[in-house]
Amino acid sequence: MLEKPKLFLNAKEFWWVMITFTLLIAIRLGFLYHEYRAFVQKPFYYTDVEVLQQYTKTQNNRTYTVLRVYSRDLGLSFFTRTYHQQNLLDKQLRLKLFPHEQITFRDYLSTSFINAQINAIRDKAVTFKSTLLNRIAQQHDNPMVTQFYQAIFFAYPLPKALRESISKLGVSHLIALSGFHLAILSGLLFFLIKPFYRYFQRRYFPYRFDLIDIGLVVLMILGWYVWFVEAPDSLLRSYMMMVLGWLVLISGVELLSFSFLMTVVMLLLVLVPEMLFSLAFWFSVLGVFYIFLLLKHIHVKHNVVMTLIISFGIFVLMLPIIHLFFPITSTAQLYSPLLSLGFTLFYPLSMLLHTLGVGGLMDVPLLRLLTWDSQTIDIHLPVLYGILYLGLSMISIYSRWVFYLLLITAVGFMGWMFIGFML
Repeated sequence: MLEKPKLFLNAKEFWWVMITFTLLIAIRLGFLYHEYRAFVQKPFYYTDVEVLQQYTKTQNNRTYTVLRVYSRDLGLSFFTRTYHQQNLLDKQLRLKLFPHEQITFRDYLSTSFINAQINAIRDKAVTFKSTLLNRIAQQHDNPMVTQFYQAIFFAYPLPKALRESISKLGVSHLIALSGFHLAILSGLLFFLIKPFYRYFQRRYFPYRFDLIDIGLVVLMILGWYVWFVEAPDSLLRSYMMMVLGWLVLISGVELLSFSFLMTVVMLLLVLVPEMLFSLAFWFSVLGVFYIFLLLKHIHVKHNVVMTLIISFGIFVLMLPIIHLFFPITSTAQLYSPLLSLGFTLFYPLSMLLHTLGVGGLMDVPLLRLLTWDSQTIDIHLPVLYGILYLGLSMISIYSRWVFYLLLITAVGFMGWMFIGFML
């Protein structure tokens, strides 16, 4: 059997492309740094913002409200503080910003804290997206369930309490829109479009290939969806990978390769260098990386068995990386691989039910899951061990035995994590 040609002819060609991408990223960061210096040196700005999150905090016996907002004209997502006690989530604010030199370049590119003064509070304009969000809300009685569906359909920000519940379940990857959701949507769209395409293909263009035609239509629909939900980092990475993967696939070039993954990552960083400081983006990249590792070193012909291996393998291999940043650990997280598999059916079914106006049919079991009271402890992996684990992961690309050592290390870490609940 002939092998598919590789994306790069040799290692030298690959590294020249990576060096070129690196120079382009440096140039893009240079322009952004110039914008950053201009921003922090001005005494104030006026801007309109959309409120994404709101929660209260108390310090020195004083209660205040923390807002996470997004300014379209500045292209900035940031936190600010106010002593207004009203609900501002459905409002649009006119802010006077007071930038300061303590805002670092990294803060500017990610999510910083900026002092601001509210000058005006207005109702949000009615849009197609807000209409859909309200349609979801009308089908549920519990706010937590409403917020859950708004997040998985439209990348709507989660409140703090729901984020903590999701973290305890170990299913944050199911809530944050990513390649997992796009894979389900693309499969669903392909399944729905194919019968109509086949009807016309047999009569008018039997020489056409459905992967090219239907694939292009699916990508166009998904591209609109990514734009519609305002392109979260993990979702944008996934969509770019799907587009390039489709181009590579119809070109007959090898698709499942680490060089392909690296090329997509570097291309995205050239286009959106702010992703350098996005944890969601790097988590999604590592998730794909470990899928490629499993496919490279474990060969099982039965698709169902391989699906189970990938689901449980990703859970185990990602645990050390996740606990570098998020120490919360609960017994409920052991069910994460099974919940991930179940989500592949739940996601399209819930979309259908909401389209029919009966999205509340699954509210009771969903609410029980979201409010599952499981024992929790904090386990934080030291940075040095995390670096060594990542190094072992990179070496695993070239050695199956090192991959097995990586797997044993990850399983050992999981056992060490959860054995604490039994002691």
